[in-house]
Amino acid sequence: MSSPQEPGPINPLPPVVVALFLVIVGIEAAFWLGSKGMVGGPEAVGWRLGAIQKYAFSTDIFQWMLTNNRWPTEHLWRFVTYLFIHGNFTHTLFGAVLLLAMGKMVGEVFSQAATLVVFILSGGVGALGYALITGASMPLIGSYPGVYGLIGAFTFLMWVRLGVIGAPQARAFTLIGMLVAIQLVFGLLFGGTPSWVADVCGFIAGFLLSFLLVPGGWRRIRELIRHD
Repeated sequence: MSSPQEPGPINPLPPVVVALFLVIVGIEAAFWLGSKGMVGGPEAVGWRLGAIQKYAFSTDIFQWMLTNNRWPTEHLWRFVTYLFIHGNFTHTLFGAVLLLAMGKMVGEVFSQAATLVVFILSGGVGALGYALITGASMPLIGSYPGVYGLIGAFTFLMWVRLGVIGAPQARAFTLIGMLVAIQLVFGLLFGGTPSWVADVCGFIAGFLLSFLLVPGGWRRIRELIRHD
């Protein structure tokens, strides 16, 4: 009889997180190779700009849809597609690393589908908040609102865990507080865009969605909180 297989020292990443990572990195690789003239010919130099024009979330387009009560599918998709377009390699790198880190921690508890829902819906809520709160005309791009949604889900898990052990649950919000503070400081020192509003909205969405998407739902959460 064969002995039970010992678990590896590193748990594998959830497949849905790997898939999201590969899509984001693959798109950035195409943009980078195109900008260097290695693929796509001369027109590839403008691939990134063309993608931003076609797939970035635009407050102006959203306001037009709202004013005219017209919702073309090609523009509704922008609530999702902007998550996969980044401004440059560094922008992509930080987003992809955060996605792997937070996606692993959330995906080990949530189902594959729930992890994807948190990322996508948080991104959509982030874009909506960006349009309604800031009114900024600068296109919104980058995976960060979706990643912040995963941070919201991770914060939810920490919040529940701290409640179970009787520790101050406010400690669960240390990470998001630190990240927002860093963004605000960098914005004041070097200037920046109001995209942090989309990130915060994504975080809130991810936290609230977790009440519905956590395995066992709200019933299990109540049981955990009541359990001493």
